Amino acid sequence: MLTVSLHGIKLLAPHGLYPQEHILGNSFEVDVDVALPDAQPWPYADYTLIQKTVAEVFNSKGQLLETFVYNIHGAIKERFPESLKVKVAVRKLNPPMPGAIAYAQVCYEK
Repeated sequence: MLTVSLHGIKLLAPHGLYPQEHILGNSFEVDVDVALPDAQPWPYADYTLIQKTVAEVFNSKGQLLETFVYNIHGAIKERFPESLKVKVAVRKLNPPMPGAIAYAQVCYEK
């Protein structure tokens, strides 16, 4: 199995549960791993298509990290139907809550 990964995709988007998040926006970071079958020649997974897919999903409205991770996963599976497994992690950096918290993360793999 060959895994193609694109990690640390950074986005600024007005998503979140609280009204101020829709005004100020939040910083997000996304990791995507696409597992492809062993075949010669190697299957081709264009990194730019992975980044474009993530950006397209973040351009849609939403509040929950769970929704974004699930939608990115589905869009990647659709764009790369030969994939054996796709793993997506979405992090909200410095979430608006008390204390020093680096990020909140949701991960989906299937």
